[in-house]
Amino acid sequence: MGDRFTGRVALVTGGGSGIGRHTARALAAEGATVVVAGRDKDALAETGGVPVVADVTVESEVEALLATVADRFGRLDVAVNNAGVFGGGMPLAEMPSAEWDRLVATNLTGVYLTMKHEITLMRGTGGTIVNVASNIGAHGRRPGLGAYAATKAAVSVLTRNTALEYIGAGIRINAVSPGPADTAMSLWPGETPDDRAARLASALPIGRVGSLDEITGAILWLASDDSAFTVGHDLVVDGGATA
Repeated sequence: MGDRFTGRVALVTGGGSGIGRHTARALAAEGATVVVAGRDKDALAETGGVPVVADVTVESEVEALLATVADRFGRLDVAVNNAGVFGGGMPLAEMPSAEWDRLVATNLTGVYLTMKHEITLMRGTGGTIVNVASNIGAHGRRPGLGAYAATKAAVSVLTRNTALEYIGAGIRINAVSPGPADTAMSLWPGETPDDRAARLASALPIGRVGSLDEITGAILWLASDDSAFTVGHDLVVDGGATA
């Protein structure tokens, strides 16, 4: 473990499980004070850090989340916008409008709202923002997952454009697009981790699922000064799936 984030205040959304939980713990292990946001109070408590219950689809709750960060710490140095949901799994014409709205609300509007209020807090001091997109958004070739892919592709485009808008203010914004990682989200319905391993052995060039350390390592690199010359980039970490 290093000390790249010693003295820094970090915020991780979707911090109650999976990539968000692992990222929050990795940031803390490298010295950060970490605010962990999500909808499940008990899950946040298990992650550790400073838990704040907030739904990223509700602007008033996002405002309250960032107000809590400002009131308690006076600054925000690192933000990882990881909150997201998976869904769709059907051709577009068969998808209920409510499912489309659910995916867009969390995966896209949630990133817009959190970036909007994070940037406001970072003005004057600078900081780094990492948005978690998906390699499915990068290649878009998953019939039945068009809505999910569209939200994640939009996060990548939003990241690039917003990065150019605020780099002059010392706010550096990038994205990570993970492939299948060792999380519950990458399991198909009824699938076990062993089933997933067998499926990905032939589906991915690298022949295996990505570890949480590998995904989190990419996020922390973009959030740290190690990537100080990297702006508006979407780092695809997917074992060669989009190569």
